[in-house]
Amino acid sequence: MSTERGEQVIVDTHYTTIHTLGLQNESRRLRYMQKDGRFPVVFQKAPGEWSPYFMDIFTTLVETRWRVMFLIFSLSYILSWLFFGLCYWLIAYVHGDVDDVNNAPCVENVRGFTGAFMFSMETQATIGYGFRGMTENCMVAIVVVTVQDVFSCLLDTIVIGIVVAKMASARKRAQTVGFSSCAVVNLRDGVLCLSWRLGDLRGNHILDGVVRAMLVRYVKQPLGSIVMLYQDLDIQNRDIVLATPATIIHKLEPGSPLYSLGPEDLLKDDFELVVSFTYTGDSTGMLHQTRICYMPTDIRWGQCFQDMIKVGKKRYKVDYALFNNTTWVSVPMLSAEEYDRGRNPVEGSQSQSPLFASVKRNKHTDINP
Repeated sequence: MSTERGEQVIVDTHYTTIHTLGLQNESRRLRYMQKDGRFPVVFQKAPGEWSPYFMDIFTTLVETRWRVMFLIFSLSYILSWLFFGLCYWLIAYVHGDVDDVNNAPCVENVRGFTGAFMFSMETQATIGYGFRGMTENCMVAIVVVTVQDVFSCLLDTIVIGIVVAKMASARKRAQTVGFSSCAVVNLRDGVLCLSWRLGDLRGNHILDGVVRAMLVRYVKQPLGSIVMLYQDLDIQNRDIVLATPATIIHKLEPGSPLYSLGPEDLLKDDFELVVSFTYTGDSTGMLHQTRICYMPTDIRWGQCFQDMIKVGKKRYKVDYALFNNTTWVSVPMLSAEEYDRGRNPVEGSQSQSPLFASVKRNKHTDINP
């Protein structure tokens, strides 16, 4: 992009450009929030502080990883089979079924631990091959079978409930509702605005949701401690109907924490723009939240999002291939504060300071980050 004084701005809207202003090799620092909405925060707990996790074991298992959950559930079944199998073997040993093959057994065809384990597994899994079965000779064995049946129903209920809750987790639905990979700064009705896109990839559209954005900075204290500072951004139309992709707009007006930042100052500043969209899924009725974090290098100054909605004969057509695409527009390369001060220059003035960046037509060249 080139800047020339007094030259008319020509914008090529047929080609997508991705723009990052300078500081490509900026030093990396720890982010407050990752791009996928996760927070890189680790809690260091003192010994014996794990009781809250066990008191709410259902939520703990729902939030654990799938591989850990499968391991826990597999061990719970295998250990329960071994435990009740050991009980049946002890009953058979005390009753004399192990040593005397002519003795009337408590459980048919259970003369050792292997047979007891197989009977335990068949009982709990309700397989019932018909080779081993309970008799009326031992009341203790009947009680153990009853206890195992009740425990089996309870364990199956917990496993099925956790698997269903984990599959219907709000995080999974949030993956189909996403923000654009970058934010842009351009003019809207003569006012510099920061904007980003929000879209729903599923067919069952979200008809009600609330958008929120805040600026997060962390300040290091003299003694080494860190203080997190939060500033809410005023957003136009916080309530969103997400039948089609929506553009979220924040005006760079007095009172905005970005009001005094120009394109160069923006990249030198140290902040994170955390945005979220909270909504209720119409299929499950569960509360969901999608969030993303924009760094200063993710904000494209002097660009706007390409149009992705077309009107057909019977329906609106949305091309999500253009969801993250931007193109150049004429935008003052000044902060909103400086632009407001010089927006109405004196007529006939020969001031040579360029308010707008000019973009030459280039038929074959795109700018990539």
